Amino acid sequence: MKLATLNEGGRDGTLVVVSRDLTRCVKAPRVAATLRAALDDWGKASRELALISELLDKGRDNINAAAVAKFDATACMAPLPRAAQWIDGSAYLNHVELVRKARKAEMPPEFYRDPLMYQGGSDTMLGPCEPILASSEAHGIDFEAEVAVVTDDVPMGIDAAAARKHIQLVMLVNDVSLRNLIPAELAKGFGFFQSKPSSAFAPVAVTPDELGAAWDGAKLHLPLRVALNGQWFGHPNAGTDMNFDFGQLLAHAAFTRALGAGTILGSGTVSNRDPAVGSCCLAEKRMIEIIASGAASTPFLKFGDRVRIDMTDENGRSIFGAIDQIVEAYKGPHT
Repeated sequence: MKLATLNEGGRDGTLVVVSRDLTRCVKAPRVAATLRAALDDWGKASRELALISELLDKGRDNINAAAVAKFDATACMAPLPRAAQWIDGSAYLNHVELVRKARKAEMPPEFYRDPLMYQGGSDTMLGPCEPILASSEAHGIDFEAEVAVVTDDVPMGIDAAAARKHIQLVMLVNDVSLRNLIPAELAKGFGFFQSKPSSAFAPVAVTPDELGAAWDGAKLHLPLRVALNGQWFGHPNAGTDMNFDFGQLLAHAAFTRALGAGTILGSGTVSNRDPAVGSCCLAEKRMIEIIASGAASTPFLKFGDRVRIDMTDENGRSIFGAIDQIVEAYKGPHT
């Protein structure tokens, strides 16, 4: 089934079940008003939502016609506008290798057996068409196209195989980064904060069964399509060159603590070793330029730039709906 959150009804929006072709939707207030509430009782809620999804896809005659509405991705919040937590890994070591090679730094051997991971803010997740707000272009504004999963309750100390069974939803995310703020933050030895503003999500979260053979239980084997200002930027396959799958990432995250239902875990920037497929972030393209010529020629995002991130099935149909954001100058807090 496919689920989304409309921008109505409060901070957590209103949960809707979306048709497979992303054209229609229906609310399910008797099951759960919000996706956050559904995940808190996922065993029961998922069964009832799946029944509604089945009826919706059979047509209007099988469900209250008055309840069915046209689905509008621009009216969506993030599927989880507020999440239990947001964790982001770095599962594609090609991306890490390029960054370190551009700096003429060796790849630490432990990176190949122990995934990189950070915990970000989960209180203000952006909808698919909300702007990327930045106070200055000098901060080095960048997009990072990723795949993310949402879990139910994950016990502490779980192994990778068991952790895969706790993946309940799959999403797309733009993990926005302010590249020029990162070095000073990391130099403090305490991780990202100011350099990682709110992330944005595609309008629809899908259960793994919707992905068919493209989902192997821990990886999504489809190209992630990125465009910048209407021009192709990259289409690397999310299942290729993924050194740590989502089960391994979840086991790493749950090594010393349980993960609450509604935890979102990102894959990190999708990256393939084949340069012909392009990139999922500006930083990676800049690193390739530095390695090749000694200097980066691709600029970071400017105000007015537009980023689009999408994934299609084998028939060219969007699975999650697109992230479609414009970079805007932040004007300061409204008081």
